[in-house]
Amino acid sequence: MQAPVRPRPRFEPLTVPKASDVLAAEVRERIFSGELAEGTALPPERQLVEQTGLSRATVREALRILEVENLVQIKPGRGGGAFVHRPDRDSLANTVQLVIRGQQIRLEALHQTREAIEPTCAALAARYRTDADLADLDAAHADLVGAGADIPGFLRANIRWHNAVARAGDNELLIGFMSALSQSIYAATDLEQLMDVQTRELTARAHARITEAIRDGDEAAAMRRMTRHVCGFARVAAAVDERGRVGLSDPGQD
Repeated sequence: MQAPVRPRPRFEPLTVPKASDVLAAEVRERIFSGELAEGTALPPERQLVEQTGLSRATVREALRILEVENLVQIKPGRGGGAFVHRPDRDSLANTVQLVIRGQQIRLEALHQTREAIEPTCAALAARYRTDADLADLDAAHADLVGAGADIPGFLRANIRWHNAVARAGDNELLIGFMSALSQSIYAATDLEQLMDVQTRELTARAHARITEAIRDGDEAAAMRRMTRHVCGFARVAAAVDERGRVGLSDPGQD
């Protein structure tokens, strides 16, 4: 009796990574592990070709990948070359802004994200703030109050104050997110129409009370007051888009 014929094993197609991706991955991991510190000069292109056995075109492509990822900076001319750049909060903020603009994230979603994270930033600020952080908050608030009818000046000081709250919380991820969110929300909102005299006064009052809670180290009050402030701004911004000018409600007392 003839033995049954067993089916031959089947193999799926294999994907072989490009040599440039492999080299870029190795350099990337050395940067993330701390082996390659900020500002470290990578070997010149010719030496990379000799050391890796790859072609000049492959080495250049790997360096382009890392440059796009902002992990290396290419400096031309004498004394130039590829230098290590470790990601920081600015890198995060720029990436988040690219995602927001590239995906055309809805303004409502931006406000929802802000409402979810900025009260936490305020609570962390109350826990970790330093004298320097309080000085930054006070300086931004003074500029905001002193802006008067200068709406662009008021808005610049407003963004500075909100970002100072995030910095006082000492969380790099939240700092980067808040920087991107603040810029994106204000860029997408008709603030010239929104920021009338009453709104500016109420904004300044809310900032003062949040700063007071941060200075006192009162995390619960800082979170509560910031929640009221950012949620109120979101509601008013939406109402202005739909009906024209409306006013903020008074944040009131705790």
